[in-house]
Amino acid sequence: MPRVADHEERRRQIARAVRDLIAGQGLDAVTVARTAAAAGVSVGLVQHYFRSKDEMLLHAFHEISARIRGRVEERITAGVEHRSPISRVLAGAMAEYLPLDDERRTEFRVTRAFAGRALDAPALAEVDAEAGRRLRADIARAVHNGKECGEVAEDLDPWPVAVRLAAVTEGLAAQLHRDPGGVDGVPVDELAAAVIGAELGTVFTGRCRQYAKAGKRRDADGR
Repeated sequence: MPRVADHEERRRQIARAVRDLIAGQGLDAVTVARTAAAAGVSVGLVQHYFRSKDEMLLHAFHEISARIRGRVEERITAGVEHRSPISRVLAGAMAEYLPLDDERRTEFRVTRAFAGRALDAPALAEVDAEAGRRLRADIARAVHNGKECGEVAEDLDPWPVAVRLAAVTEGLAAQLHRDPGGVDGVPVDELAAAVIGAELGTVFTGRCRQYAKAGKRRDADGR
């Protein structure tokens, strides 16, 4: 009997084929037959795992959203382990949503295609909405933690900030996708860093107390 891991890998293989078809030819290019050919499997196998095109699309959307989410969580975990400033960790997390390399450009194109279809597909709309909620929650948590350590003013409400910074992230992603070669001679990675840095600079206006204490200890030790 095939292992569960084998089934999951088959489903991921089909999801990657859907992603590649959308990225290269658009959402309308996705059919069961074309997906099977792109994945290098039979039509029957695709139909074994997915009863309809909509079910196949939904799974692919989940897979892409999970990939982005996984990278964001890796950024956050690494930042906590290295005791990085919260604003720096958040900047890295926001950048995972931006089309700054081939992988993220593909993901952006595909997620935009899904978001358009989601207007008439409630199941896809829920995946899209959940991705937005997770981004806002990450930002709100970062602002809350910043307030506790001194990077953010104590009277700042995290949720309006989260909505604004999420909107900046989504709008910036669209701008960079339209002009992948840069804007007015500024490369997209530099432009993204400048915009995100400026926005976060209006929120994270202080220095975390733990870093200030660490600096005082180093000075006292003569290091």
